[in-house]
Amino acid sequence: MEKFTIKQFNEQYATDDVCLETIFKHRYGQVSRCPSCHTRTKFHRVTDRKCYACQSCGYQLHPLADTIFHKSETPLKSWFYAIYLFANSKNGVSAKELQRQLGVTYKTAWRMAKQIRLLFKQSNYPLSKTVEMDDTYVGGVARGKRGRGATGKSIVLGAVQRQGRIAASVVGNLSAETVRPFIEQHIKPGTALMTDEFKTYRKTRKGYPHRTVNHSSGTYVRGMVHTNTIEGFWSQLKRSLSGTYHAVSPKYLQHYVNEFAYRYSKRHALSSLFFPMLAQAVRPV
Repeated sequence: MEKFTIKQFNEQYATDDVCLETIFKHRYGQVSRCPSCHTRTKFHRVTDRKCYACQSCGYQLHPLADTIFHKSETPLKSWFYAIYLFANSKNGVSAKELQRQLGVTYKTAWRMAKQIRLLFKQSNYPLSKTVEMDDTYVGGVARGKRGRGATGKSIVLGAVQRQGRIAASVVGNLSAETVRPFIEQHIKPGTALMTDEFKTYRKTRKGYPHRTVNHSSGTYVRGMVHTNTIEGFWSQLKRSLSGTYHAVSPKYLQHYVNEFAYRYSKRHALSSLFFPMLAQAVRPV
C-alpha cells in the first residue's frame, strides 16, 4: 500500500477552507448548472458560512448537509485528521485517543468516532472460490462456559474468502434459520465452504461443496481444509477490542465489526484508506 504520510496530509489539507472545498468537489463535482434557476452558472463560497451560492440566483448548496459533518462545530481539519487516524490504524482509534490528539472533549471525540465508523461499510458482492466460515463470541472474560454456548456474550458470524474479503455480522443465535440466510447473502452458490463440524453448518451446506475439520479431536488442518484464515481475523478483532477499546456495548458492536472487516478486506489496497473513506464521508448517511 502506498503511504500517505502526516506531512503530506498537512500539506494537502492545511485549513478548514481547503477541507470544505474538497468536500464540495467530492459531493457535487464541477457544478455548471444551477439546480434552482437551471442557468449555466458558477457557485462561489459564501463568506463566513459553510455553503456555496449560485452567482445568478443565490441558490445555496450545503456540502456538509446530512453527512457525518452535519451540524458539527468541530473544525473540518480535525474531522479530516480523525479520519486519517482511523485510516492508518490497524487496531482502531479510541475516543480517548481522539480526545488527546484533537484537543476536544471526550463527548465530542466519542461522537466523532461513532460517526466515522459509519463509513466502514461491508461490500454486498458475494464471496467465491474457497471460503472459510466460523463464529466467535465477544464480551470479555467471564465465569462459566467458554466458546459456543457462553452466556452474556455477543455472537459474531463470519465468512472469509482466502486471499480476499471478509463478511461478518453480529447475530442473535447460531440456528439454521440465522446461518442459512447469512450464507445465501454473502457466499456465491457452488463455492467451496470450509468449516468446523458444528452441526448447524452441516445442516445449511446445501448448494455448497462442504469440507470440515474436527477441532474437538485436535485436528486443525487437513490438507487445504482449515479455518485458520478466519481464526486469524477473530484474533485480530478481539485483541483490538480488548487493547484499544477495552469494552464495547453490544448495541454498537456491529459498527466495530464493520470497521475491522473493512480494513481486512482492503488490506491489499494500493493507496491509503484515507481517500476511499473521505469519498464515503461526503455522502449522506
